[in-house]
Amino acid sequence: MLLLGPRQVGKSTLLGSLEPDVTLNLASLATFREFVAQPERLERELLAAPSTTRTILIDEVQRVPALLDGIQAIVDAHPRRFRFLLSGSSARKLRRGHANLLPGRIVIHHLHPLLARELGADFNLDRVLAHGTLPGIYADRDAESRSSTLRSYVDAYLREEVQAEALVRDIGGYSRLLDLAAASSGRVINLQALSRDAAVSYETARRYLDVLEDTLILFRIPAWSGSDRASLVAHPKVLLFDLGVRNAILRRPLDRPLDDERGLLLEHLVGLELRRREGTIWPEARLQHFRTRRGAEIDFVLSVGRDLWAIEVKASRRVDARDLKGLEAFVERAGKVARRIVVFLGVRSQRIDGVDVLPLDEFLAELPG
Repeated sequence: MLLLGPRQVGKSTLLGSLEPDVTLNLASLATFREFVAQPERLERELLAAPSTTRTILIDEVQRVPALLDGIQAIVDAHPRRFRFLLSGSSARKLRRGHANLLPGRIVIHHLHPLLARELGADFNLDRVLAHGTLPGIYADRDAESRSSTLRSYVDAYLREEVQAEALVRDIGGYSRLLDLAAASSGRVINLQALSRDAAVSYETARRYLDVLEDTLILFRIPAWSGSDRASLVAHPKVLLFDLGVRNAILRRPLDRPLDDERGLLLEHLVGLELRRREGTIWPEARLQHFRTRRGAEIDFVLSVGRDLWAIEVKASRRVDARDLKGLEAFVERAGKVARRIVVFLGVRSQRIDGVDVLPLDEFLAELPG
């Protein structure tokens, strides 16, 4: 099994709970040096191990992709002897290293920060909007400690390790683009405009964004494309994988969400809740967004099998007919829409002109998982 996810989402903790007999942490410099120089050493050590050695955990396997060739040789020669648990935080390094992903022998899963449902009674909206839901950070009861850890994550990982992975020569350009990508998180992004604002070439901006996506820090939500594509905005939305990381990159105060960003952050939260289920606990779901060139838009379009859900998010306690115009514009283009939903911060659900107006907690409770 290969478990992919950004740093600090709990991959090592989860796989470690399966009580492996051998653990190799390639994030450790000493262990990395040993196996990058001699990847064949893994096979020799396992073949010499006692018969009770069965489960092998290798953390951050993308750092030494050649180990996967050794794993295949072991699995082929001894198909029932060992069980391998692998974790990784960069699909890019696996691809760039021509990693053998053991087709037919390995199952790939993705791990994300915590869902609201996983937090249960500990879910606090203001805390989630400010600090995100990375497990170790959210579990820290000290707000200042959470803020400090988030800033360290950004400085030590995103600005240094991911930068090194991108083979960045223009450090200033990468740093500017990271800031701009964070500022654009939750919004439709135009790569040409982004490259101009970051003062880097279009190809450089494209490569940096690809690196952020491959390291699972950022993902793109494609535009919904109906029959009249010429009148629709085709650019994707981007979302950073965690709100706390987004806020730390932008150096926002981390003791509370800023009032003028509350709507954007709430929309971001709903997008993350949907995206983290897509292709995993909700395999038939596909997430998109809708926007016309004339400015009509809705936050999310969710394809659930053959059904379409149109979802709008409002950071208010009241919703009226004026808030439904984007949904109406989408229905005019899409035709049949199975569900029209407005998520808001009120306490009781309503129904307005066929639209389900749902409190945030009620909407999240409806989602699978």
